[in-house]
Amino acid sequence: MTAEIETRLKDALGRVSHASSDYDLNPDIALPEGRKLRPAGVLVPITLMDGEARLYLTKRSSALKHHPGQIAFPGGKQDPEDATIIDTALREAREEIGLLESQVRVVGTVPFHETVTSFKVIPVVGLIESDFTPLAEPGEVEEVFHVPLDHVLKPENFVVQSRRWRGMRRHYYTVPFGPYYIWGATARILRALTDGWHGS
Repeated sequence: MTAEIETRLKDALGRVSHASSDYDLNPDIALPEGRKLRPAGVLVPITLMDGEARLYLTKRSSALKHHPGQIAFPGGKQDPEDATIIDTALREAREEIGLLESQVRVVGTVPFHETVTSFKVIPVVGLIESDFTPLAEPGEVEEVFHVPLDHVLKPENFVVQSRRWRGMRRHYYTVPFGPYYIWGATARILRALTDGWHGS
């Protein structure tokens, strides 16, 4: 089962051919020329539970400066000591949810995603290879939870919604699950992976 999921994920990643952004559904918003994006990495951690593939996500602390209270992948900005962006994603997952680097087999990466907060985010897809008990980092992570991978890789589960942001109507993807409102950059990255998963 793990080998099958890994093969499908690699195939999906190979079909995601272009970068995404928080502005994809908002063509009227003009991005400034010469803008500088800060590199960041997030981990898309997938595990098997009773034969079902599940995706771990976090609910960010409401006290954080960036994206407070939102559902997110474990991750953050690249630090000088990180040799690669994959190292960034793995380090952040260890710090935020207690997932050790040795417990993850990296499958590949999704093309970068540009956020409204000027981050160039590289999503790193990884399979958790051993028993894992999440440990949320106090102050940054309010909750660690998991959702069925099948749910967040179904195109029909995605809904485009909108809200006013900086005086303009901004549209974005959502893929809700139970009490969890997954939206914004997290949903957009999952949408890119979904398109690759289904070969579109």
